[in-house]
Amino acid sequence: MAMRQTPLTCSGHTRPVVDLAFSGVTPYGYFLISACKDGKPMLRQGDTGDWIGTFLGHKGAVWGATLNTDATKAATAAADFTAKVWDAVSGDELITLAHKHIVKSVDFTQDSNYLLTGGQDKLLRIYDLSKPEAEPDVVSGHTSGIKKALWSSDDKQILSADDKTVRLWDRSTMTEVKALNVAMSVSSMEYVPEGQILVITYGKTIAFHSAETLEQIKSFEAPATINSASLHPAKECLVAGGEDFKLYKYDYNTGEELESYKGHFGPIHCVRFSPDGELYASGSEDGTLRLWQTTVGKTYGLWKCVVPEEENAEAAKARTTLPGTAEEEIEELASP
Repeated sequence: MAMRQTPLTCSGHTRPVVDLAFSGVTPYGYFLISACKDGKPMLRQGDTGDWIGTFLGHKGAVWGATLNTDATKAATAAADFTAKVWDAVSGDELITLAHKHIVKSVDFTQDSNYLLTGGQDKLLRIYDLSKPEAEPDVVSGHTSGIKKALWSSDDKQILSADDKTVRLWDRSTMTEVKALNVAMSVSSMEYVPEGQILVITYGKTIAFHSAETLEQIKSFEAPATINSASLHPAKECLVAGGEDFKLYKYDYNTGEELESYKGHFGPIHCVRFSPDGELYASGSEDGTLRLWQTTVGKTYGLWKCVVPEEENAEAAKARTTLPGTAEEEIEELASP
């Protein structure tokens, strides 16, 4: 029998968690930022979920949040018609970028010099962060509100999704290279630079496309409506979560379902693998973030693998222990 997942639960938010992102691996470990409808994005240590700080300044729900590679800067997208750039070390607000409508998505270039935003006004904006008062470059062409906008191909291209269309843009000419139409509303998008893979979810479908051509590589169907999916950095497996409160793990090569379990007490809005692939984070309508082990029972972060002395097989089943975890909550989650 497979060992049971023992998640780390990160509380603190008071409303649904709608987006999350990891930084790259830094000399201080890696970090996790969460966007929440409570308007207060939070920064955490990525491998433990320990709270570091809350970015205070938005006056509405925060729909998108991201960190730059080395976790020195954060960016957030909000319902108060602004995107903000923050010092992720001090927590200070550095720049406020006024928009004409709700902002849904923010993404830094690899060098952290430019910020890409997208939102309800159907426009992509590219801000030069060294000249934040200057007018941004604007890319138009979407026919409905933009849900996600990401840099791709070493920041030479942009991938963006509105309701049922994913578009690929050339950064230098600001023109559309290709468009992909899907059958249902796009719920999430992830760009994987290694191998140039775009992960898209819509309805019950988890689809993988070439980020350079938008040609489909493969797709899987889940048992429930999926709101988010993430591909493991080594491309061995993927995780997905959605409307049935469950987390699903699939073998990327065969499509076989490896695990499924109740992950939260409400629909799951976002899932992402950590940069080292050792864990994945999920954010939910229930207001919590949870961290899950990719390999259950491995000693990593706060997970300590305890193997009893007795040699009989039953007793030797490794037990994962966590400091201060509410056992009742885990029991409740484990029950179908």
